[in-house]
Amino acid sequence: MILFDFGGTLDADGERWCVRFYRAYRAAGGTLPLDEFEYQFRRSDRCLEQRAGIRTLGLAAMARAQAELLRGLVADGARLDFGRVARDFHEETIAAVTRNRPVLERLAARRPLGAVSNFTGNLDRCLAELGIAELFSVVADSAIVGASKPDAAIFLHALAAGGARPADAWMVGDNFEADIRPAAALGLATAWLAPAARPVPASGVATARIARLAELEPLVR
Repeated sequence: MILFDFGGTLDADGERWCVRFYRAYRAAGGTLPLDEFEYQFRRSDRCLEQRAGIRTLGLAAMARAQAELLRGLVADGARLDFGRVARDFHEETIAAVTRNRPVLERLAARRPLGAVSNFTGNLDRCLAELGIAELFSVVADSAIVGASKPDAAIFLHALAAGGARPADAWMVGDNFEADIRPAAALGLATAWLAPAARPVPASGVATARIARLAELEPLVR
């Protein structure tokens, strides 16, 4: 079985949602430095988790909801087009998933796939909207499972649902501490998806480091 993070892995090449929203925010004319924006982005994450009806939203609607929250939180939000921010983020996501889909299809022909994410109860809807839900036999959404990465429980839940043993599984993710370290501790092989310039937090933990999802294919037999 191959488990994938969502939110920087399936939908991007190792870039967190905050970084991608920030890029769209700056393109729309935003001026905050990344650290100040990230503080407000994390606040928007917490608000989004509590939003009524969040579990019914697909990715496009979720991006719009988070952009609207950010508009009210960042200092220059009132003068910016956060509709554009949401569209730019969503279009970038579509491009990444379109690029990665053939890779996922080939991997799914070899092994069952699973998605494991700290999410808001609507991961299944987001995967369906992106047209890749049918490739995943297991979807472990932290809001549904009741455990969040790096807690071992969410990984074990996904493996049990897929009938897989840790020793026979891979975890692919962009977050070293939430994805790679805990999965490796459970005995899974791990692939850390990260841009080449990103420093390695610890050596000897990840089985492999990849910069693009396509690089996973020759590693998984």
